[in-house]
Amino acid sequence: MKNEELKNRDLDVLWHPCTQMKDHETLPLIPIKKAHGVYLEDFEGNRYIDAISSWWVNMFGHTNSYINAKIKEQLDTLEHVILAGFTHEQVVKLSERLVKLTPKDLDKCFYSDNGSSAVEVALKMSFHSHLNSGKTKPLFVSLTNSYHGETIGALSVGDVELYKETYAPLLMQTIQTAVPKDMTKESAISAAEEFEELCKKRADEISAIIVEPLIQGAGYMHMYHPHFLVLLREICSRYNVHLIADEVMVGFGRTGELFASKKAGISPDFLVLSKGLTGGYLPLSVVLTSNEIYAKFYCDYNEHKAFLHSHSYTGNALACAAANATLDIFENEDIIEKNREKAAFMAKELEKFKELPNVKEIRQTGMVCAVELQGYTAEERIGLRVYQYGLEHGVLLRPLGHIVYFMPPYIISEDEMKKMMDVAYAAIQAL
Repeated sequence: MKNEELKNRDLDVLWHPCTQMKDHETLPLIPIKKAHGVYLEDFEGNRYIDAISSWWVNMFGHTNSYINAKIKEQLDTLEHVILAGFTHEQVVKLSERLVKLTPKDLDKCFYSDNGSSAVEVALKMSFHSHLNSGKTKPLFVSLTNSYHGETIGALSVGDVELYKETYAPLLMQTIQTAVPKDMTKESAISAAEEFEELCKKRADEISAIIVEPLIQGAGYMHMYHPHFLVLLREICSRYNVHLIADEVMVGFGRTGELFASKKAGISPDFLVLSKGLTGGYLPLSVVLTSNEIYAKFYCDYNEHKAFLHSHSYTGNALACAAANATLDIFENEDIIEKNREKAAFMAKELEKFKELPNVKEIRQTGMVCAVELQGYTAEERIGLRVYQYGLEHGVLLRPLGHIVYFMPPYIISEDEMKKMMDVAYAAIQAL
């Protein structure tokens, strides 16, 4: 009864993200009463394995007792304070830890509220630092098939037509260069050569290239070889173009290393983090950059040289407490090694998908797996059918069109992983 009541109240007042609301005339909303571990539970006691970590944010399970305790502890001390002219212990501690954990030469942290906002910070900071050095470089380069968020600047550097096409008249000019077509080293080299040709012609105009390291999330979980990042770093250094690593999705252990940039052994000029930063609890994002770039803004007061960018909840104390608790778990347990073991188990379970005639390809990088389907038109909305089947069998799957993917919380057990993938297999088989 409570499920039905909440569905009706919701539809009276709410407009949901990335949703055609008319679908909910036939597709029921799922009101969630509570959650624990990898499970979401509705008001009728139905439970769903959260196979997508609630849009890629949850790492150590819902209502994690340790993170809960640390947020409650902070709540009685300080909930928030303006970060202009003030500071607090949680944000200082978090920044010190991030500087130590991230690739070398990332020395300063600038906070905002979410991934899209952090991308905007990195774009503005890159352009402005060049400007403070006497160079006007108004162009940004991104990869084909890329996604960096849905605010205007972030959308401008993306290349997924589904999100971008409608708003094209509002967007700033950007350039796309080829993403490696597959996970081979040869494709990485070929794509890097294309970018270098662009730099030869237009480096004086290009402020930065922004990439999602190793996995293009909303770009249908397209994956590529780490060598591409190695070559990009070399090219950017040669042509005085900044490298922005958007690790909003892949950061914090998803790829088999704490940061995807580390997997490639490179240091970007800007590292963008969000999503898993707080363990999936509270909105927070951060851009890390070098002392060299920081120094370009450091001077006697000059309103044109200062980085005048702010968000009301910058460095929120509760969010920083959640982030510090999340880093505590990484520090106190060998999460990366455990993730590698779970990734190996997922790899074995993925093998059975190869036998299905409607499966084109399976891909995996660390704790991210994708099953690409073939033989369907967009109008058939097979992703929606897989989603519905999953809910009917206790698993939250939210395919990206014809891509069924798995990105579960790190605490998931082998039995839970097996159920998650068995339900997806059955859903695909039933199409």
